Amino acid sequence: MDIWTLVKQFSYRQLFKLSLLGAQKPLYINPTLRATRQTINICDSLYKDSHHKNGKANAFRHALWNVLICRNIFKFSKNEAKSIDWAKKITDLHEKLMKNEPLAEMMDLHNNEIGRQYFERLKHRSEEEIVDFLNGLTKNAKKITEIRAIEKHKNDLVYILES
Repeated sequence: MDIWTLVKQFSYRQLFKLSLLGAQKPLYINPTLRATRQTINICDSLYKDSHHKNGKANAFRHALWNVLICRNIFKFSKNEAKSIDWAKKITDLHEKLMKNEPLAEMMDLHNNEIGRQYFERLKHRSEEEIVDFLNGLTKNAKKITEIRAIEKHKNDLVYILES
């Protein structure tokens, strides 16, 4: 699914919220969209459609998306904290706008956070090195069946469904 197909699904209220966030940092929009496209392209290549489900591939996608947003914004802002803050705002808003079951939403928020946690370590790495690192985390991702279980896996990617 491309970005415009996704945007067309939003209500006017959702588009308004997204516009407000973009108006705060208009120069961050392009690097964010570029990170989003990179993420989708990488995940389509590696995982086909399985990254759209709630399995390990989805956990990988959320972590990668956050690392790439942070990295693209960092190239522009030269400030780690601002990069991480922007990625959190964007991806939190995405989770708020998309209608997910509570467990799936918490899983996505957690995996987004994992990506942001590893950004500092990965910010100067190549795309290939980032993908390899996150693939390692993905292999060791933990299956969860309830929201409380996420707390036990503060440094791990988590997933709900077996692929």
